[in-house]
Amino acid sequence: MKRLTITDIAEAAGVSTGAVSYALNGKPGVSQATRDKVVRIAADLGWRPSTAARALTRSRSGAIGLIVDRPAQVLGIEPFFMQLVSGIEMALKNGFENDESTALMLQVTDDQRTEIQTYRNWWAERRVDGVIVVDLTENDARVGVLEEIGLPAVALGFPQEGSTMPCVWSDDGAPMREVVGYLAALGHTRIARVAGPAALVHTVQRDLAFAEAAGQYALTGSTTVHTDYSGDGGARAARRLLSQRERPTALVFDNDVMALASMAAAQEMGIIVPDQLSIVAWDDSALCRLVRPAVTAVNRDIPQHGVSAVAALEKLIRSERVEHCQTPVAVLTPRASTGRAPTV
Repeated sequence: MKRLTITDIAEAAGVSTGAVSYALNGKPGVSQATRDKVVRIAADLGWRPSTAARALTRSRSGAIGLIVDRPAQVLGIEPFFMQLVSGIEMALKNGFENDESTALMLQVTDDQRTEIQTYRNWWAERRVDGVIVVDLTENDARVGVLEEIGLPAVALGFPQEGSTMPCVWSDDGAPMREVVGYLAALGHTRIARVAGPAALVHTVQRDLAFAEAAGQYALTGSTTVHTDYSGDGGARAARRLLSQRERPTALVFDNDVMALASMAAAQEMGIIVPDQLSIVAWDDSALCRLVRPAVTAVNRDIPQHGVSAVAALEKLIRSERVEHCQTPVAVLTPRASTGRAPTV
């Protein structure tokens, strides 16, 4: 079926294409009677304005972007990003700039170089009005590029020194110290942490907080290993840790997918949770509450991170001053996967 154009509307209304353009864009140059006639005929014919054309006339594309540099199979099962996107979509649905609806353009890339080139393409082609940046790394190259090309951007993560990019962030250190203190109170002295990629800013913060808390409680048998957030990666790390002669009596995971996969791995090895092994997950989701035993988890309002990021980006696109936004500190929710350290 041929796409309807303003020429078709002009012919049906018996006016010029210029008059149709003025009428549909609310510009002066036509009488009210002509405007009403054109709008009515356009609606009857099923007219929908071109997004690209609207972007040229309004200097807005009507979309914001989110690029995730993770394997697609990991992204598809990780509750964090599903909850984050739900928060972003909720904010967009409630009215970005109190104007027409704004879409979320989501893309998965293989590496940071591809991600950066995508930002350049989006901005040059006027495909997005701004972007939300995730998984900040130390000395993140994306920050400088986005500032250089002038693409409005808000990051989810701890503010980088010297960067002017607004950040929506939460304190990862406080809940990590709370987790270690809780496990120490249960008598655990050998605690292992299975973390995400070591280059990520929030991983570094959690690493430091875990080491600090382990030192505070004299947990000499504690260690941190890094993996890729996937269930397979988490389970492999857990098997290696649990195969040691002096194996840990508690495992702390940087996401719930790794925690649940490792719980299954422990079961395969004949290790009973929580009698012989306590498990704590980060980013509490429905998965933690549905399995048995239910998983002790660090709970934070991830959808609210998305809402806050959209609110900050909206202001930035309007050229308003935007400050860093700290969200409420995550809280530990004890469940059945943690218990007293085994005595033998």
